[in-house]
Amino acid sequence: MVDIKAPFLRLSLPLVFAFCILNPVFAQTDPMRTDSMQTESLAKDSITVVKPNYALLRGIFAVQSALYLGTIYGLSKSWYKNPLTTFTFKDDSGEWLQMDKMGHVYTSYQIARHTAELYKKTGISKRQMLVYGAISGIIFQTPIEILDGFSPDYGFSPGDMIANISGSVIYLGQIALWDEVRIQPKFSFHYTSLSKVRPELLGSNRSESWLKDYNGQTYWFSGSPGTFFKNSGWPAWLCLSVGYGIQDMVSAEKETSIERGYRPYRQYYLSLDIDLTKIKTKSKLVRTIGFFANSIKIPAPALQISKKGIDFKPFYF
Repeated sequence: MVDIKAPFLRLSLPLVFAFCILNPVFAQTDPMRTDSMQTESLAKDSITVVKPNYALLRGIFAVQSALYLGTIYGLSKSWYKNPLTTFTFKDDSGEWLQMDKMGHVYTSYQIARHTAELYKKTGISKRQMLVYGAISGIIFQTPIEILDGFSPDYGFSPGDMIANISGSVIYLGQIALWDEVRIQPKFSFHYTSLSKVRPELLGSNRSESWLKDYNGQTYWFSGSPGTFFKNSGWPAWLCLSVGYGIQDMVSAEKETSIERGYRPYRQYYLSLDIDLTKIKTKSKLVRTIGFFANSIKIPAPALQISKKGIDFKPFYF
């Protein structure tokens, strides 16, 4: 039996070291500002220099490190049934009609968004906050890709890695371009009967199906026209949402699904949505709930477009 500890240490220690170097706990000045910029800023009497809360930063870093290492160790023990072996690559870009790649983009984006908001509470600069958020979105998913590379059942997927990077870039790029997030990746799920066809692959119960049954997942991009056209009168909280899903995939490969008697196809959606972060309120609790809940697409009427035509869904989630 191959010792799991070897690949575990090989992938955890370098990434933890890299995270330490990039983390604001160890870089107490803005790495995106030159020395001359910092000197000029400090020379201006009108600017008040606010020192970051390094105690809070260290606490956040400790929790992140513990979650990071715990995730690696937990996956190496539970998710991978066979002993880890030598590192291999696998091109899985054609599997699941790219729904799994959408999941990677969404997850990386949400990690970046939530981590940046967490760092915001520490008082570091906005640039640092955004950069460390984006870095976290990539770093926290990289161990899974590396463990896949050591697994005889999977293999390292360049497509997954590109999707992970893309999710963080979607977040960081919007802030760099517009100084705000205008397009929100979101997620919704409904249970399907297909999980009963292959429960070992699509989930044997409801708690597994929402994660494994891609047929019930929909990934959305929601944005308000009011954020693009400021004087249009369109409410900033009311969004138009474009979704993507699949149907009749009972195997990762389309050909295998066809052999089992199913005809997989893609589905596209048009719907309305609400940006819960744009709803004005004085309540800090309501704002916090809105921030976290904004990762989920609200149930709403939707147009479904596929090779079978156009179908109206009065209530779709």
